[in-house]
Amino acid sequence: QVQLVESGGGLVQPGGSLRLSCAASGNIFKINYWNWYRQAPGLKRELIAGITADENIHYANSVKGRFTMSRGNAENTVYLQMNSLKPEDTAVYYCNADLMLSGSYYYNDYWGQGTQVTVSS
Repeated sequence: QVQLVESGGGLVQPGGSLRLSCAASGNIFKINYWNWYRQAPGLKRELIAGITADENIHYANSVKGRFTMSRGNAENTVYLQMNSLKPEDTAVYYCNADLMLSGSYYYNDYWGQGTQVTVSS
């Protein structure tokens, strides 16, 4: 019914930039909030950025000042601009949305499949 699809990952040198996109499709009535998570090998999934319906944005300390989350002009799309990338940013990056389907009365969590970001020289 609902799909979240991330794109934009890849291999980049330290100090470089990438922009991740996440597009939600399906029978969506309303999105409450979006989050970006990442998970490096052997570590727990980490919340790194989020945006609420009233446009409040928060960042983890590990990415603050380097990453910027924003909404796209296209409906149900968000971005994560990642600058000054470091090797420790290497991880699989996941998009997450809390959304309500058309005809429903409650919100549920949905996840994308993840996109690999590798920062290496």
